[in-house]
Amino acid sequence: MCARDPRVDPGRLVAEMVPPPRFDSVRFATYVPDPGRPSQAEAVTVLSAFAAGLGAAAGTGQGRGRWFGRKPEAGGAGPRGVYLDGGYGVGKTHLLASLWHAAPAAPEEKAFGTFVELTNLVGALGFQQTVRTLGGHRLLCIDEFELDDPGDTVLVSSLLSRLVEAGVALAATSNTLPGKLGEGRFAAADFMREIQGLSARFRPLRIDGEDYRHRGLPEAPAPLTTEQVTRAAHATARTGGAASLDEFPALLAHLATVHPSRYGALTEGLRVACFTDVGPVPDQSTALRLVVLADRLYDREIPVLASGLPFDRLFGEEMLNGGYRKKYFRAISRLTALARDAKSVIAE
Repeated sequence: MCARDPRVDPGRLVAEMVPPPRFDSVRFATYVPDPGRPSQAEAVTVLSAFAAGLGAAAGTGQGRGRWFGRKPEAGGAGPRGVYLDGGYGVGKTHLLASLWHAAPAAPEEKAFGTFVELTNLVGALGFQQTVRTLGGHRLLCIDEFELDDPGDTVLVSSLLSRLVEAGVALAATSNTLPGKLGEGRFAAADFMREIQGLSARFRPLRIDGEDYRHRGLPEAPAPLTTEQVTRAAHATARTGGAASLDEFPALLAHLATVHPSRYGALTEGLRVACFTDVGPVPDQSTALRLVVLADRLYDREIPVLASGLPFDRLFGEEMLNGGYRKKYFRAISRLTALARDAKSVIAE
C-alpha cells in the first residue's frame, strides 16, 4: 500500500455511497435475531415498516423523496429517521444495509456511508454542493455516527437538517462502549443531545446482544512471524492475487500522506493485506487514520496477516480510555475479525 497514491474524483465518492461488498447480499431475511434478545426482532419489524413507508411516500404524488408524502411541519410530524443504538457486532450495519436494499428506490436515489465518509464528502464537494447532491435522494443511511469531534458533529447535524427539509429520510447507527452496555441508551442519549433540533425526527432503537464476531470463538489469533507473512504475500501474488506487503511503521507514515477519503481506493483490488513489525500506534492522529483504514479493509472483506504485536495491543491505555475510545475498540474488533479470516490464506 505504501507504493499507492490513488486519486479519486469527487463524483466517484457519491457514486460509491452504497453498502460495502461485505453487505452486498444481506437482507432483513438473512438477519437471524437472537431469541433471547427481543430487541433484535423488533428492529427488523420497525425497519421493514420504515422501508415500506418510503414506498408509500413515492406513491403520494406530493414530491419525490417525501417520506409519508409531505414535508415536515414546524414543530410537528413524527420521526423521519431511525437511530440504531447498540454495542459492537450485534448486526446494526447488517440491518442498515438491509434497509438500503429494501428501500423501493433506484440506487442513485439512496446513499449509504459511514459518518467519516460523509464528512469527507463535504470536504470534497463543499457543504452547499453536498446538500444539493444528497438532497435529491430519498434515503441516507449513516453507519458509525461519531460524537467525539464537536466540529464534525455540528457540521453533519447542519447537513442533516437541510436534508430533512428536502424530504430525505434518515437512518443511522452508532456504538455503545463495552463497559456501558448495561447503562441503557447511553449512545442514544448523546446522539439525541448532539443533533438537537433533529432529535424529534429520530426514533431510537436499542439493539442488545453480544459481538457476533467473537461469539463462541477463541481470542484474537497470535501474530505470525515476519517470514510467514512475507511468504504468504508472495504466494498470493504467484497465484494471481493482489497482496500488499508493508512494514507497519512505514504504512502508518504513508497514511499521513493520503486523504482518508482515498483509503478505499488505497485497498482496491487487494486479496490480502500483509503487515510486518506491527507495534504500538505512536499518537492519536496516526491512530485515527488507522481506524479509517481498518474500516475500509473490513468493508471490503480483505483478510489481514500480521507479525509483531497482536491487534488488541495497538492502542495504549490512554487512548482506550480517552475520547476516541469507541473508534479504537471498533478497529480492534474489526482487525481481529480480519486476522481470523486470514486463516484461509495461510492454509492455501
